Amino acid sequence: MKNIKIAIGIALVVLGFASCKDEKQEKAQKTVENYVIYVDSVKNVAAADLKDNWKSVEAEYDRRSQEAQAALADIKDNAAATEKVNASKIKYEEFRDEMTAQFAPPAPSPKQQLRDALFGAGKIGDDMSFSWVNAQNIHSVYQQFVHTVENNKDRYSREDWDEIKLMYEALDSRKNTVEKEGLSAEDNRKIAGLKVKFAPMYTVNRMGAKSEENKDAKK
Repeated sequence: MKNIKIAIGIALVVLGFASCKDEKQEKAQKTVENYVIYVDSVKNVAAADLKDNWKSVEAEYDRRSQEAQAALADIKDNAAATEKVNASKIKYEEFRDEMTAQFAPPAPSPKQQLRDALFGAGKIGDDMSFSWVNAQNIHSVYQQFVHTVENNKDRYSREDWDEIKLMYEALDSRKNTVEKEGLSAEDNRKIAGLKVKFAPMYTVNRMGAKSEENKDAKK
């Protein structure tokens, strides 16, 4: 009788262990399925709706991805589950790359790229405002402008040179204002030297760019 009780007790423990094990596997399978469903559901959301919540989408994906990877260890024969997880991972990464490209701001126009190079990114926009140029920084602004032109003079087109001349004249106009706001004699002298350097460089290279365009047109 005693042996029967012991056998029954062992059987109950084994059954309980098996039940726990099955429950753990079932939970792991469900975690994997929820991960797959999440990836598929995100792909069905309109890009406009995703854009405002993209950080939350990414955070939720990372959480579910980590949980799914951990769940694989609790699945005895996990080959099929692993394949599902890997397929969804690839699917999401391709989708993320597509959305990242869509959400990225449009590339600046060639004109804006030139302005950014001459003055710094975002300093001069369509409003052509030079209000940020003052007595303390105007010399460095001229310096960057002239040195950038010097370093790239062989690559500029005639249209680029026309834009450079427009920007140069606008900067000169700002200098007239800045001179009344405490521009030092030393900075004024240094700027004069940069202007002397720029003038012949502009004239010669713009003529060369125009000549090259005329040659290309004849061809």
